[in-house]
Amino acid sequence: MVKCAVRKWVRIFKGEDPRETILRDRKRSGRCLSASDTAHREKVDCMIRANRRGKQKEANAVGISKERVHHIVTTVLIYRKVSAR
Repeated sequence: MVKCAVRKWVRIFKGEDPRETILRDRKRSGRCLSASDTAHREKVDCMIRANRRGKQKEANAVGISKERVHHIVTTVLIYRKVSAR
């Protein structure tokens, strides 16, 4: 590695270069994650209990994306396949 590159990194981490001293994520504007709240969790749980062979594509009835439904089913509700073919 070249010495000037090492010196540049030392300056950055010491905070001498004000443009590049921020090492943490800044707050971003945008929608907050509200798809994993208790209301959606209960709706997904009721859908699964009503039809255990349902698909994630049918998640449009809940009003959230299929990725969020997958997250709720696998991580929050901790459901999994018991018998796979």
